[in-house]
Amino acid sequence: MTILIGLTGWGDHPRLHQNHSNTKDKLITYSSHFPVVEVDSAFYAIQSPSQYENWVTKTPDSFRFVIKAFQSITGHDRKNLTNLEMKQLIQDFKESIKPVVEANKLNALLFQFPPWFSLQSKNINKLRKLREWMGPLPVALEFRNRTWLEERQADTISFLKKEGWIHVICDEPQAGEGSVPLVLETTHSKNALVRFHGRNVHGWNNHGQENWREVRFLYRYNQTELLQWVEYIKQLEKQVETVTLLFNNNSGGDAYDNAKQLIQLLNIEYEGLHPKQMDFFDLL
Repeated sequence: MTILIGLTGWGDHPRLHQNHSNTKDKLITYSSHFPVVEVDSAFYAIQSPSQYENWVTKTPDSFRFVIKAFQSITGHDRKNLTNLEMKQLIQDFKESIKPVVEANKLNALLFQFPPWFSLQSKNINKLRKLREWMGPLPVALEFRNRTWLEERQADTISFLKKEGWIHVICDEPQAGEGSVPLVLETTHSKNALVRFHGRNVHGWNNHGQENWREVRFLYRYNQTELLQWVEYIKQLEKQVETVTLLFNNNSGGDAYDNAKQLIQLLNIEYEGLHPKQMDFFDLL
């Protein structure tokens, strides 16, 4: 059983790069600390195969990527795409990630759906089509609408198992319809994916504040909360081959520290990472 702990993105973590601000490639520094990362830039634009090839060559053989699906695929931009347009978009996305797949560095493709993606028959059909179009690639599904995991929770979990989706377990504020409860249910024998969004209840929903996106993930998990997750992970590791945990609570730069804390609490020592780069002042 493998436990992989990492962060969402590798560049925006001040504590990680504080001694290496002039490092040309922050991914090399990142992969000296963590064995997995989420490629969140893929959500904003389909990256080129050459970009993925660059990332593949700069990470250790054992390193893994969780790649977030492009926003038009999951409907965040509210474009009403035809089936033909969606299939082409999926094909472009699959072509772009080929270097990661061929290098055996793909952990999962993360499909995070928006808060307005509620439990409806048309959305169930969309998930079926997406799963079919993605073929044998490992796909993980994150809900942002709690209708899927309230009254029909058992049906949703059963559906994900049947269709071959990895259920993304979320630790996030309980702040109404646009948030989901913590459901410690795995749906795939290979992988469980956990994402930590923090528990900033008041900052989770947009109440018209200009800096909403900056404060949404402003939260630092304390020792007691992380120790509770040590117990949760023990439950999950009995059900799957790999438990992947990603910290997204980085509005205040807390993701790095919390990930390191959890690694320490679990007594994990990762092998096969990049050698840690030494700053000139570290040698004095």
